[in-house]
Amino acid sequence: MPFDENYFSTHTYKDITFAKYSMYWWSNRFFATLARRYGRRRARLLEVGSGMGHLVGQLSSRFEAYGMDLNHWAVSKSKDAAEGASLQVASAQELPYNDGAFNTVIIKHIVEHLPDPEKALKEIGRVTGKDGVLILATPNLGSLLKPWKGDKWIGYQDPTHISLKEPEEWLRLIKEAGFEFIRVFSDGFWDVPYVRFVPKQIQKLFFGSLGGFQAVTGWVFLPMRWGESIIVIARKK
Repeated sequence: MPFDENYFSTHTYKDITFAKYSMYWWSNRFFATLARRYGRRRARLLEVGSGMGHLVGQLSSRFEAYGMDLNHWAVSKSKDAAEGASLQVASAQELPYNDGAFNTVIIKHIVEHLPDPEKALKEIGRVTGKDGVLILATPNLGSLLKPWKGDKWIGYQDPTHISLKEPEEWLRLIKEAGFEFIRVFSDGFWDVPYVRFVPKQIQKLFFGSLGGFQAVTGWVFLPMRWGESIIVIARKK
């Protein structure tokens, strides 16, 4: 399946709105908060798989920001949302940057789409300078509530998720790419409904409250298994 204009209106993107205060907006705001907290001000930042440019665009005033994506259409559209960032079409598995070029690298829900995520992580390790920060997110096969969803779990709904792995496997690959862990956590249970016959809005309040609080406050506290994504913050050795 090609990553083109159609991709951003199908599968896991089908019901997503890019509007302010949407779940998508809060997610990007949360990752921008992490980048500002752990990255050095005015340092060089790269978002691998920058998509529509909404995240890297938030960071271009704080960092010397770069974004790249395999999707030609997304890169062309992202220029409006990320005016202050340098954008280009490229592959995560063959990054067109010099060794140690960046102080902060974000790769948010991209590795699960790659045929060779191990190679991509090694490339990220190569372009990240010593003491540079990696922020990574990917679907969490270790989610406590994943068994409740069965084959309807959110991570299974996108046919381009060809590299889903257990959290322990991701941690091993990140470590082998030259990083040591700062924080490993999750994003909460937002893939409602989990229970039959209970209205989704009630389930959002019950299951999603902790993840929502974390996203709004930027206070990282959810254990790795308490959510549908694993989020890793690591430092290059």
